[in-house]
Amino acid sequence: MTRAGAEPGAGGPAAASAEAPAADGVRPGAPPRALVVVGDVVTDVVAVHPEPLAPATDTAARIRTLPGGAGANAACWAVRSGAAEVRLLARVGTESARWHEQALLDAGVRPRLVVDPAEPTGTVVALVGKDAERTFLTDSGASLRLCPADWAPDLLDGAARLHLSGYLYFADSSRELATMALRAARGRGIAVSVDPASAGFLAALGPERFLDAVAGIDVLLPNEDEARLLAGLPEPAGAARAAAELSRRVPLVVVTRGAAGALVAEGGRVTAEVAAETARAVDSTGAGDAFTGGFLAALLAGAGPARAAGAGCRAAALAVTRLGGRP
Repeated sequence: MTRAGAEPGAGGPAAASAEAPAADGVRPGAPPRALVVVGDVVTDVVAVHPEPLAPATDTAARIRTLPGGAGANAACWAVRSGAAEVRLLARVGTESARWHEQALLDAGVRPRLVVDPAEPTGTVVALVGKDAERTFLTDSGASLRLCPADWAPDLLDGAARLHLSGYLYFADSSRELATMALRAARGRGIAVSVDPASAGFLAALGPERFLDAVAGIDVLLPNEDEARLLAGLPEPAGAARAAAELSRRVPLVVVTRGAAGALVAEGGRVTAEVAAETARAVDSTGAGDAFTGGFLAALLAGAGPARAAGAGCRAAALAVTRLGGRP
């Protein structure tokens, strides 16, 4: 685990504890195989309430506190889906750093966690209704305080792919880090993917500003709402049209559609429509992250886009059958 002793921008991950695995560990000449994820680690408080919320009184619910975060979830699902090596760079608060590190290690992820000296770990309260759909209350905390000083070039040693959580683009310091990581990956010929993460945050940032910030990526992984917003299309417009439009700017666009599966678009047209796997949904928290992890693990294994999207759908179907966003 990396400990930062200064405010973001004033220093970097200069000291690593004995528990932190080295980012490389790759034999000279070995083919690239690692997936590097830069993103968020948060604490999820998941409240499942079968009945509608009752204002001004109690509503019975099943409540659990679980490790989460879009970047961390995707990393864990990539391991669960067969990725041989997955690394994660993220910021956490002092109060839960050990817990989060251990959860990631237990999942098979190699974490490089920067401990923020001022802010606690981000927290998300997920309110899950009878239909398994969720509403989020988000306190980003330390997660969006990642900054360029937290980056280490050796994170990309032996890497085949870099994945950036879209949440990074919603704060100045973490957006600067994402830009640095993207440039570093492109300089090494490493493919880069981005999950836009949040239609609400995208609208606040501005779709064109987001697309300019991610220019040069290889894969974009939005859901339907995010795809329409980024393509500048009205809500009634279909996901297929949005996917096709976005694939004129990004070589490969995969739009997730929940129970409707996923669309794959390349070169301005939809090239595949992938069906979802049947599942009895309990909690949809992290389903998109699971898709991302399964999809990227399949690409690493040599699958084409459509087959990789099928792997993503299988991971997402498994994710919705359990509480929280992790395997």
